Amino acid sequence: MTIILRLLWNALGLLLIANFIPGITIDSIYTAIIAAIILGVFNAVLKPILIVLTLPITLITLGLFALVINAALFLFAASFIEGFAVTSFWYALLGSLLMSLISTVGNHFINGK
Repeated sequence: MTIILRLLWNALGLLLIANFIPGITIDSIYTAIIAAIILGVFNAVLKPILIVLTLPITLITLGLFALVINAALFLFAASFIEGFAVTSFWYALLGSLLMSLISTVGNHFINGK
């Protein structure tokens, strides 16, 4: 049940982000749910691999390169989901930061901690 709540929370967060950031567009709630699923899979599977592969750069930049990885995954997800578009890397960076914040707040309330 918590996975479904997190998924819906993240989908609503994506819709909210798309309404406030002009460079990010999402066509429908269905597209937002698909994007939330894809972003969740990318963050669970690809992100740890990319963090390990770029560990020297991440250490040199004191962890700031992880933000670049988040933005790249956000932009990559938007590149092949029809109805989800991000116009530039900077919008992807802003969108990924806001998505991380929304996801953290949602996880806090859903888990009840």
